[in-house]
Amino acid sequence: MSAESWHALSAEECLRRLGSTSSGLSQAEARQRLQRYGPNQVEEIRPPNLLRLALHQFTSPLIYILLVAGVVTALLGEWIDAVVIAAALLLNAAIGFTQEYQAERSLRSLMRSLAPRARVLRDGRERMCDSRDLVPGDVVLLESGMRVPADLRLFATVALQVNESLLTGESVPVVKRPEPVPAETPLAERRCMAYAGTIVSSGRGRGVVVATGRETELGKIAAASRQEVQPETPLQRQIGQFTRTLAFIVLVVIVVLALVGLARGQAPLAIFVFAVAAAVSIVPEGLPIVVTIVLAVSVQRMARRNAIVRYLPAVETLGSTTVIGTDKTGTLTENRMVVRAVWSAGDLVWMEMPGEADPAAPRSRNPILPKVEVPEIIEQLSPVELTLVAGVLPNEARLVRGEDNTWAGIGDPTEVALLVAGAAWGLLQEEVRSLLPVVAEVPFEPERRFSAAVCRSGGALYLFVKGAPERVLEMSTSWLTNEGPVSLDREQILAALSLMGRHGLRVLAMAYRRLDQEPDDIAELLQPGQLTFLGLQGMWDPPRAGVEDAVARCREAGIRVVMITGDHADTALAIAEELGIAPRASRVLTGVELSSMDDEQLRRVVRDVNVYARVEPVQKLRIVRALQAQGEVVAVTGDGVNDAPALRAANVGIAMGRSGTDVAREAADIVLADDNFVTIVAAVEEGRGAFDNLRKATFFLVSTSAAMLVALPAAMVLGWPLPLLPAQLLWLNVVTDSLQDITMAFEPKESDLMRRRPRPRNEGILSPVLWERMLLSGLVMAAGTLWLFDWTLESTGSLALARTVALTTVVIFQVFQAWNARSTSRSIFQISPFSNRYLFVANAASLAIHVMALYLPPTQFVLRVEPLPLELWLQILLVAVWLLVAVELHKLLRRRWPSGRSRTVPV
Repeated sequence: MSAESWHALSAEECLRRLGSTSSGLSQAEARQRLQRYGPNQVEEIRPPNLLRLALHQFTSPLIYILLVAGVVTALLGEWIDAVVIAAALLLNAAIGFTQEYQAERSLRSLMRSLAPRARVLRDGRERMCDSRDLVPGDVVLLESGMRVPADLRLFATVALQVNESLLTGESVPVVKRPEPVPAETPLAERRCMAYAGTIVSSGRGRGVVVATGRETELGKIAAASRQEVQPETPLQRQIGQFTRTLAFIVLVVIVVLALVGLARGQAPLAIFVFAVAAAVSIVPEGLPIVVTIVLAVSVQRMARRNAIVRYLPAVETLGSTTVIGTDKTGTLTENRMVVRAVWSAGDLVWMEMPGEADPAAPRSRNPILPKVEVPEIIEQLSPVELTLVAGVLPNEARLVRGEDNTWAGIGDPTEVALLVAGAAWGLLQEEVRSLLPVVAEVPFEPERRFSAAVCRSGGALYLFVKGAPERVLEMSTSWLTNEGPVSLDREQILAALSLMGRHGLRVLAMAYRRLDQEPDDIAELLQPGQLTFLGLQGMWDPPRAGVEDAVARCREAGIRVVMITGDHADTALAIAEELGIAPRASRVLTGVELSSMDDEQLRRVVRDVNVYARVEPVQKLRIVRALQAQGEVVAVTGDGVNDAPALRAANVGIAMGRSGTDVAREAADIVLADDNFVTIVAAVEEGRGAFDNLRKATFFLVSTSAAMLVALPAAMVLGWPLPLLPAQLLWLNVVTDSLQDITMAFEPKESDLMRRRPRPRNEGILSPVLWERMLLSGLVMAAGTLWLFDWTLESTGSLALARTVALTTVVIFQVFQAWNARSTSRSIFQISPFSNRYLFVANAASLAIHVMALYLPPTQFVLRVEPLPLELWLQILLVAVWLLVAVELHKLLRRRWPSGRSRTVPV
């Protein structure tokens, strides 16, 4: 018998197979089993090897190129530049090391999810023991407020209810009973089982341990999380492809230059200098730095909007997400029960939704109790008001006012919801009970499926009952209308019950009866045909404020939102319809249906299904993988232990910061500090803005490389001297380029950002339009630089002056190109020059540093430059402005004749 099938056996058979009794094991037997099965704890992952983790940070293709650039810089004697490159390498390594080390700690936090102490029966006596010492066959005693320490097969319960939301996603405590259930019953409906990590909401129970440690459902989740490897992010993949392409281009250029040089009979040393210069010019040394800075700036922006980023590349991944798979309870909803509708006397009344304000403040009616004489209270209440009174009187929960003068509910969430509904109608529990004192009560028991209270109203007694609709209907023969009691119309009541069910409401029924005298035994009054039916109260877990708008914004951004929950199908679909995730007629795929599908069938189904209900943790993981197999970039939200594997396997995992477990937070890439789905939209916007700015920065950086890629081979083919020395190229790439490149991280988000479709997965860092523009810019910059270099060399005969002119020309080109890069489509004349003040500073600093380098003897010696006369500065400016003209013309043409499909979502 597998561990999953203990729920299908009788309690007696479970005890027999486990070699135990209802009195538990002996201490000696427990010690032997502890040696055999091991401690009841989730296996702790060994801390990662710190040296291996540190070395891993230097295995990226981009780092290889940067290492080569550093070695070349050192060989050329440019020690300052070499130190800068080394510092960039160490900075990136430190950030990556920190992020990976924190991620590896995620599964070790599962240890904190097990109860530290447990009440067990050993040698027939009750005693406390460490939960890690529990073994299969131990008998555990449960009571309200306890965390279940292991997987138990229950064999005795008294009004036992267990909150399994952290394991199944179900928001309402589950009533537990000892009777077995069919073997195919899903985990969320196994009423005779209590699972490790769940919380006892109320009642008492006894159960025998059937699984401990990694064999528990919690342990299996830990194992699944451990096996899941975080997928490579789109950004990591694209940077890898981009840098591999650059490395290939470097190799090709060096080979071509060497062959051309040898064919022209040039000296090997000259060929080597040309080759090194070409390699250094193509490598964008500032790219790792700008990637880190762009993402870090976005992390700070996200933090201000309550999204805490744990894994840096997740910023961009979230921006390229195509599907968000979200839990319902506590993510889309508030994780509290609220009475949504009251049906009585043939009328359905939708309740106004009380929020966090004072529940005693009337919302639908004025207070009514103080307005009537005490002997006439019951007689003067309407059917709706009596229905609410029936939810307030037989009720074990309480509303209490705290020190901050706000109300809080204590007790079962369903009972608290009934009290809040009564208070919203002016029926405060304390006032109701003072005016209608309770003289006898029948508490709720799962077997009875109802609770009851007898109260006194003047000289009369009244019995009020609330419970499961079918149970209350069974005890009723009439129902109360606005004209008085009439014969029970079951069809109309069942129709109302069905209507409320279709709206995803959990329904309780209310009834009452007037008594002539105090009964000796209330049970006699609770037989079939004794009561007058009052009405129904329908409850649900209300959606969070703003979530509907957030879902709409996701849809506008081309992002599909799907709900993956352990809750009932009707409830899930009702919330999905309310929030705009799916229309009423949509298909809901349940966990039972999903379990019967193979992976190929599931991959076909996930294209169209937006609501998944009664889903178990391993099934949530399958859904994520199926979506990824369809080419989707998947973000998953969650807050419970059950969400950890899916959070880890998704392209980006988003956990709840307030209500989420440690396991979920540690497995996630992003944590929402306010537990608000609305924050995800803000994070998506920041993620898109981050990639947009990274794209602009990359375009700016690589434009200079493209120019040199044209200029250097052209000079060699023409037989000219090298226009720029390797040290001068490093000066461009590491100093003047990087100063302006960094400012792209602070570029404001463009207005149409959230109306664009998610980026295609096969689209690289640079879009086709930017590749066109980069080639155009490279040709203009190369032509202008070579023309001025040749003209200066011929007119003055000074090679040092000609190289100084060429170097300065590229520096001025960079200033104009920084402004060109601010938008892919808009003219720079449409962008406020003050919207990115850092760009002004960078432009000024870049020019100032370069001018200083021309006039200071130390840098004149290192860079082989000399001061420029005024007329040469004017010529350089006249040539450089043509770059601005060329790019503006390209933007104009692309606005009129865009290529490919539209990247903007029609609104």
